[in-house]
Amino acid sequence: MKASRIAAAGALAGTAVLALSVPAFAHVSVQPEGTAAKGGYAVVDFKVPNERDNASTTKLEVTFPTDHPLASVMPEAVPGWTAKVTKTTLDKPLEMHGKKITEAVSKVTWTADGKGGIQPGFFQKFPVSVGTLPEDTDELVFKAIQTYSNKEVVRWIEVPQKGQEEPENPAPVLALSAAEGDHHGSAGAASDSDDAEAAAAKTEAAEPADSSDTTARVLGVVGIVVGALGVAYGVLAGRRRTDA
Repeated sequence: MKASRIAAAGALAGTAVLALSVPAFAHVSVQPEGTAAKGGYAVVDFKVPNERDNASTTKLEVTFPTDHPLASVMPEAVPGWTAKVTKTTLDKPLEMHGKKITEAVSKVTWTADGKGGIQPGFFQKFPVSVGTLPEDTDELVFKAIQTYSNKEVVRWIEVPQKGQEEPENPAPVLALSAAEGDHHGSAGAASDSDDAEAAAAKTEAAEPADSSDTTARVLGVVGIVVGALGVAYGVLAGRRRTDA
């Protein structure tokens, strides 16, 4: 009897955990493929789950941040979907690769072709290449609107606040990691490497020179000894002739 009660309690607890955990994952989200480093480029995936049993997701609208505009936004082609990129004029032009950018992408809209879309029980990823990522913020907020085949619209536009519970319809948030690579540091590393190679080259060049010097010294000593022996031999030969 006690065992059955414990099992029933465990089942109820598990059901409660699932009920609480599902909503946290069943919303439009954004994640990088790899890393999204400040000051760099990244490919990010907007993940869209279908939360309805009797309708398909047929449209997704993602609004890009205007406080940190991205000069380069290129969606990847997704079979069965048509992507439309909307640009807007910037109040303050951006500089990218030495050129001034006067407009940036403000929205990307994906629309399902025909009667397809995201069927019940499935999800879809929408990859986008973005850059350059800002260096003066730790995250980017992308508000999204999800439309179903039954004309229902779900607005994922509530910005999560630190220290507070997740809102009912949270907006996708992309966390940015620390900047990767330091041009000055790389140059320093290259300089150190060059210095090491130069030192090695000097050492290799010095070794043959030292060897040659040693050989020359040995030959010089041998020559002196031979010369001295020759002189001594000549003196002795002269004495023998005189004695004779």
